[in-house]
Amino acid sequence: MSGTDYPSDTITDMSPEPVGARRVVVLISGSGSNLQALIDAQTHDRLGGEIVAVISNEHDAYGLKRAHEAGIEAVALPHREYDSRDAYDGALIKVIERHEPDLIVLAGFMRILTPRFVQRFLGRMLNIHPSLLPAYQGLNTHARALADGVASHGCSVHFVTEELDGGPVVLQAELAVTADDTVETLKEKVHAREHLIYPIAVQWCLEGRLQFSPEGAKMDGHLLPPHGMCLSHEDAAEELDEDAEE
Repeated sequence: MSGTDYPSDTITDMSPEPVGARRVVVLISGSGSNLQALIDAQTHDRLGGEIVAVISNEHDAYGLKRAHEAGIEAVALPHREYDSRDAYDGALIKVIERHEPDLIVLAGFMRILTPRFVQRFLGRMLNIHPSLLPAYQGLNTHARALADGVASHGCSVHFVTEELDGGPVVLQAELAVTADDTVETLKEKVHAREHLIYPIAVQWCLEGRLQFSPEGAKMDGHLLPPHGMCLSHEDAAEELDEDAEE
């Protein structure tokens, strides 16, 4: 087995979690930098639960190596081995459910999910998106923001629904766009904010504070506004030791 091959058997050599531990399955497609932020939070007891499996639709995703090195079950389930999106999502559902997760976290999982999949885990699935939703749903968010000359950009954590990037927003982090910013600088700054707020949102979910409802996302029983809670540019910059004046 090569260094980038991972078992497709999701229950081999699994160690049982302590009774009562909240269980998380993370879905990735690539590098897994947000996954690493979640692993780091777990290491410092700031996640509210345990990542019990990391699953990728790409067999050579670097995030699988991150998981393996952290002692987390790393599973490759390549989508190209399935005849249809529905067939793949059916297989993915089975793999996920073997781990009995309380929460599914999408961390750079570059797949459009079928309604069947979304409904199966509705209310138990989070995603992070590189824009201040509802602005710039979909791809190429940084380039589109620059082209529009926006003053503020950022990232959003939201519950996953059947609408692409359209589920209830729970937490955002803002970024002040400067005249010198490029796609690459925005990408770097937004990534830093993703790594900051994603573990927080996951912890709130696992602690039961953050919940999905038909009306929208609720925090401690209170309905959140459409943009969720928001970390300002100044507060985010302070947390990240950035120059807030940039």
